[in-house]
Amino acid sequence: MTSTPSADAGTTPAGVRAAVRDVPAYPFTPLDVPIKLDQNENPYDFPADLKAEALARMAARPWNRYPDLHADTLRERIAAFEDWDAAGVVVTPGSNVLIKLLTELGGIGQTVLTVSPTFSVYTLEAQLLGAELVQVPLNADFSLPVEALKAELAAREPGVLYITQPHAPTGHVDAERDIRALIDAAQGWIVVLDEAYYQYSGQDHRDLIRAHPHCLSLRTFSKAWGLAGLRLGYALAHPELAGQLQKLVPAFNVSLLTQTALEVALDNPAYVQERVREGLRERARVVGALTAHPTLQALPSGANFFLLRCPDAETTYAHLLSRGIVVRRQDRLHLLEGCLRVAVGTPAENDALLAALAELA
Repeated sequence: MTSTPSADAGTTPAGVRAAVRDVPAYPFTPLDVPIKLDQNENPYDFPADLKAEALARMAARPWNRYPDLHADTLRERIAAFEDWDAAGVVVTPGSNVLIKLLTELGGIGQTVLTVSPTFSVYTLEAQLLGAELVQVPLNADFSLPVEALKAELAAREPGVLYITQPHAPTGHVDAERDIRALIDAAQGWIVVLDEAYYQYSGQDHRDLIRAHPHCLSLRTFSKAWGLAGLRLGYALAHPELAGQLQKLVPAFNVSLLTQTALEVALDNPAYVQERVREGLRERARVVGALTAHPTLQALPSGANFFLLRCPDAETTYAHLLSRGIVVRRQDRLHLLEGCLRVAVGTPAENDALLAALAELA
């Protein structure tokens, strides 16, 4: 009787590409605590009556059949909601999957250009897929370094430019003229305008996307819609660009459960508007309350989170954790020394946060 030898613990198989081997895993460790303010989620679950309706519809549908090949029914529903051409809608299980596919589309063997700091998935996928990653530091006020980015666009072969509005992880909202200037300078590039948090910013850049065939908007059901557990992100693009991106999307990539629940959500979008309004009220209340704190500074934000600058981020993080509140450390990132990222929670969660921070006064 023979046995197959196994690799020693910690030994990477020789066939793994160096680009994968050399990149650390996604930097997140989940913690089980009562108040979770670390992933920018909507603090409220999908409304119970809508959840019941989704489950009833799901029960009435056959589970032994594959879902739509390219989620065409859902794409049409999203297109109607967004006033967009259905041929220009691409859907995947989360916008992070779209980021991977966009890096495959325009980054491999080319350039991924973004800012620093930025959403870590842009840089992670660029490194995993062997694209040339170029990051330009944000300005000190977190605004886009427009001229420096334009210089990089002019100096390099085309690839993918990622712009996040509102910016993650700072929450900064840039002037439309600056975004337009970068789009105009990026002829020949694919420009990805990541609008995951747009509902909280008062901005909507669909008209910019319509006017520029080399651009697309990334959107998600994970934030304002409160459906992060179902995993659905989508792109709004010109049909020509969407058609090229669609080639990279695996068949049957949206489950019947996700499709059904999102159809119910799209039938009842008023709940989203109500929750965004509450999120904006709570963001203003919490940030306003912290203006009187003697050592902490809550920075302005156009998203459903804000940065909290502390004399000692590690100590503040540990103190909040001891009170059953988890936030996200950002203090190792460029420009974000001493910063924690805090999602806006329910009124009760925000009260608990403010009470815990008051203990540090």
